[in-house]
Amino acid sequence: MSDLVSGEAVLLEMRVARLASRGLAFALDVLIQFFTLLILFLVLGAAGLVGFDGALQSATTLVGLVLVLVGYPVLAETLTRGKTIGKAAAGLRVVRMDGGPIRFRHALVRGLAGFFVDFWGVGLFGAVAVIVSLSSRNSQRVGDMLAGTLVIRERIPEQAVAPVYMPPPLAGWATTQNVSGLPNDLALAIRQYLGRLHELAPEAAHNLGNRLAAEVSARLDSPVPPNVPIPEYLAAILAERRTREEARQSQQQQYRPQDPQPAADPPSQDNPFAPPS
Repeated sequence: MSDLVSGEAVLLEMRVARLASRGLAFALDVLIQFFTLLILFLVLGAAGLVGFDGALQSATTLVGLVLVLVGYPVLAETLTRGKTIGKAAAGLRVVRMDGGPIRFRHALVRGLAGFFVDFWGVGLFGAVAVIVSLSSRNSQRVGDMLAGTLVIRERIPEQAVAPVYMPPPLAGWATTQNVSGLPNDLALAIRQYLGRLHELAPEAAHNLGNRLAAEVSARLDSPVPPNVPIPEYLAAILAERRTREEARQSQQQQYRPQDPQPAADPPSQDNPFAPPS
């Protein structure tokens, strides 16, 4: 995932597609390719009955295999900026590592590597792709690594986000803390912890809360206030961070340069001292 998080620690990151969803998309694409090849072989078989020689039929079959197994994903991903029919059905898209849309060269590298390395050539019918994907932090196969691409999930179920609140007893104390030193990923972890607090077992909630509080305290170079529950301490830090981010954005909008005003019409020629009409 990327490190883009809003001031309220709302996740803006790309969700990497894992093996299960990619496998589903691949299975749908293989099914489409299978029926396409079946139709092609039937046509070639019929053509062989009316006079195709063996060499020409073999060459045509090889060209058809390449067009279907390589041309289909390359063409689909190029025209749709990262989707095949299977990926579209599974809610997936191929993007560059910086999150931008892919182009023909990316799709071509992925398609060729998929044919020769990941799946069909020496890929042992996808075994290579599965092993490489499981060992990759971003679930990339060889084709993704060579092309500099990533498969992400576009359709993500909405998750309930707990509101950020400021515990009144900690409001004054929070204003003295250097919450700007809190990194985005830690703020996001706190937000998720507070949102799932009621779902966690008491021991798990206690251990996770203490670990987050210790990390926050180290980042802020300030101890946790005594006799303060850990969830309230974390909520106060997150609420103060949000408040300062909103104030910073408000100041930026306030001092944004105004649009230039249109120039006044020149004075009338009849009476140069008359105000413009």
